[in-house]
Amino acid sequence: MSSNAPSLVPRSMLVTFILVTSLFALWGFANDMTNPLVKAFKDIFVISNAQSSLVQTAFYGGYATMALPAALFIRRFSYKAGIVVGLALYGVGAMLTLPAAASANFNLFLVSLYVLTFGLAFLETTANPYILSLGAPETATRRLNLAQSFNPMGSLTGMTVASLIILSSLSVEEFRADLGSYQKEESETIDTNLKEFLDTEGGRREEAGELPFTTLSYDVALADALKAFKNGEIETYRDTTYEEMRNHDLSIIKTPYVIIGIIVFGMMIVFILTPMPKTGEHHESLKLGATFKILFKNKRYLEGVFAQGFYVGAQIMCWTFIIHYATGNLGVSAATAQNYNIIAMSIFCASRFICTFFLRYISPGKLLLILASAAAVLILGVIFINGYVGLYCLIGVSACMSVMFPTIYGIALDGMGDEAKIASAGLIFAIVGGALLPFLQGFVIDRGDSNGLILGLPAVSFSFVLVLICFLVIANFGRRTLKVHHEAAESVS
Repeated sequence: MSSNAPSLVPRSMLVTFILVTSLFALWGFANDMTNPLVKAFKDIFVISNAQSSLVQTAFYGGYATMALPAALFIRRFSYKAGIVVGLALYGVGAMLTLPAAASANFNLFLVSLYVLTFGLAFLETTANPYILSLGAPETATRRLNLAQSFNPMGSLTGMTVASLIILSSLSVEEFRADLGSYQKEESETIDTNLKEFLDTEGGRREEAGELPFTTLSYDVALADALKAFKNGEIETYRDTTYEEMRNHDLSIIKTPYVIIGIIVFGMMIVFILTPMPKTGEHHESLKLGATFKILFKNKRYLEGVFAQGFYVGAQIMCWTFIIHYATGNLGVSAATAQNYNIIAMSIFCASRFICTFFLRYISPGKLLLILASAAAVLILGVIFINGYVGLYCLIGVSACMSVMFPTIYGIALDGMGDEAKIASAGLIFAIVGGALLPFLQGFVIDRGDSNGLILGLPAVSFSFVLVLICFLVIANFGRRTLKVHHEAAESVS
């Protein structure tokens, strides 16, 4: 490597780089503390998988709603202004969990997450191109990958909070544990009201020719028992009514959001008071129509947006439904299942640093092709291999996903110049894949028969066919980047 090679981050911009990089961890925390709530809300409110997946629809729908307005805002004002507005919206959304928990209103929780991600859309639309601008263009993709390497640290913290503070403290998890004892015929300490219901209803299921509670998947049995509790067929559970248990659990869920809201407002003050360089700023009037015309003619960019949508959908499906996979197929508690998610995120974090190093020697398109192909093979194991081997395959997918988002981002924006701010909005809008695909996966799981099977496979395992399709799309984008777009760029030059 030449001694005259440009530095990754110029010394004059190091403080700004560190501050902006901290934002990557901040939105990672919100993303991955929220993922386990899909399962938690399903059990607390006793709703379907598709309904509970509206958590992700609201969360990632906020990105889709605010991506372009955020890009226009920072184009009109500055990166710093975009960051301050983003932090303000993040904090307000987090604080809205207070009235949501007080009123036990699932829809208000969705609103709070929707508003929170207005802030995240501002932060991501701002931080990604800002990091690209903090140094030489030749090192932009590596610089973004380095900054993105701190995102999983925030994600890992959010997952740990979800496991140790939220899921392990929910009363509904005691309910699940009692059901597990009953299914294993170790029911001496089970709540008597729950046992009476399971004995009676289990007999009816057998008379109807269906599987008894002792052989049903945990998730199917739990859904039936919780529905009975909510409807009053089980009057109390451990001397607690359904409403009391629900309110207790919602109070636990709101607490981390209130704390992170306070931290976010503190960060907002830091950014307001800190001078930041105006790199990449342009003050000429924006010709939006002309910019869109340029973007829509750029096949690499359009394919990048498309691939990014499928990547985000795949990531959110893997990290959301790993809990369903472990609880439903293996019979472990949600808190234990979340621990496997933490292992997956740890692997993701380590792999991101490793793959960022390899980007010095392997082209982004080639690395993307290799990683997406490997992920597709592992997902086949998730679908067709039962037990812990399938779970380990699902955990291993995180190693393959580690640099997909920033790599697709960097490839799509390569050479964009002044259009990068608006172009970045399209890539942030692509996060809508995380709003649509998890809902579709929840819908597929709900299509399982009374025994929780689809075509002889556990419904949650079968649902990962959607993730397989996503990785095949990403692999094709890597292939086209490596061959078609690279050759086109060479012919132009």
